[in-house]
Amino acid sequence: MSITDTKPRPEDLRSVIVNVFRFDPATTDEPHYDSYKVPMTGSMTVLDLLFYLLEHEDGSLAFRYACREAICGSCALYVNGTYRLACKTQLKDLKAEEISISPLPHLKVIKDLVVDMDPFWEKYERIRPYLINDEAPPEKEFIQSAADRLKMDDMVDCILCGACHSSCPQVWTDEEYLGPAALLKLNRFTVDTRDRGNKERTKLFDNEQGVWRCHTIFNCVEACPKSINQTYSIQHLKRRAVARRLGMK
Repeated sequence: MSITDTKPRPEDLRSVIVNVFRFDPATTDEPHYDSYKVPMTGSMTVLDLLFYLLEHEDGSLAFRYACREAICGSCALYVNGTYRLACKTQLKDLKAEEISISPLPHLKVIKDLVVDMDPFWEKYERIRPYLINDEAPPEKEFIQSAADRLKMDDMVDCILCGACHSSCPQVWTDEEYLGPAALLKLNRFTVDTRDRGNKERTKLFDNEQGVWRCHTIFNCVEACPKSINQTYSIQHLKRRAVARRLGMK
């Protein structure tokens, strides 16, 4: 049974105008918005709305989704001028009679709401997002105290949706800049007491395409649907870079 097969209660039913970004580079040169009048219920999410359009209005509409639990990050979109996860955002919380749905800004559109995430993943791969540790493995596991684990709490919550990357003016203007998501993950491994790759990781962030390209604008913090402070991580890496240059570490 699909989501839209569930019949709403009459008292919940009302309509909303939805403007959806449409663009297929293979068939047209210019993007546009298509408008639809959609019946909505109190618990309807943006992702439910997109499925309604797919099933009842236009089967060619393209969008991404996967987990529907706000943990995979694949349904990040720009909704009424704000970065949001489509599966997590209920229409009633938008408090709007008209809703505008667009793909993540400043990223190449593949079709409709689907953007090219390859540059984002290339930068993520560049930071080596895994533990670097050449020591002989322990008999059971690498022990980490609760206090040391707490240092990573904010960073491990990142779901790599790309919202912060899309919102960063430095990403827009410098294709080589790692961006806030990759730097956040760099900091996650830098503070991990099990990791031994600090020397090589420092080379990745202590340069003009690393932390020194960040101008502390905080767009990333405002965009993050998980309320993570990427700027804090970048500032932490800057302090580590300065300490290293002064011979303090």
